[in-house]
Amino acid sequence: MFNGIIFNTGKLHTIKKLNKSILIGINSNLKFKKKDIGSSISCDGICLTLTKIKGKIIFFYISNETIKRSNFKLLKIGKIINIEKSLIYGQKISGHFTQGHVDCTAKVMKIEFIDNSWSIILQIKEEKFAKFLLEKASISINGVSLTISKVSKKKFWLNVIPHTLKLTNLKNLKPRDLVNVELDIFGKYIYKYTGQNV
Repeated sequence: MFNGIIFNTGKLHTIKKLNKSILIGINSNLKFKKKDIGSSISCDGICLTLTKIKGKIIFFYISNETIKRSNFKLLKIGKIINIEKSLIYGQKISGHFTQGHVDCTAKVMKIEFIDNSWSIILQIKEEKFAKFLLEKASISINGVSLTISKVSKKKFWLNVIPHTLKLTNLKNLKPRDLVNVELDIFGKYIYKYTGQNV
């Protein structure tokens, strides 16, 4: 479980394609110890298992299912990745609960500048998820906890403050880029238990 408050990023160092997965190495200043191997780490909003540590480089396997659902199908060496360690019991929750289970991707349609903040317009790729887009609802974009400010069919608007831009890879976004989307887990479960199908 994560809360979408990002303080650390890393740079994609290695990509090794395997038969049914990809092994990636991320160079990061975030401190890890050998006892952390096997723990869950959010990488651009995707919950991955830490498998190896070599100096400042941390390694993860990515399954074909994850590649299919996320923007990791477009991974390139040098890409900046948002990194968050899983929550510790009793830790302060500043964002919202996320699982690192990416639902789909969204395309950046337009970026508007309001003083030092950004207003980002995105379009969700799979229409079946559009029903979960609600004004003032929480949403995770590349692992960052944000609030939806406006919704129109498959499009939604986000306001990103300078502090968040400074600490995350959202400042690198350009029109047509794909981002990882995890919709609010409580909204999905309530929808399911009221007899609807996701």
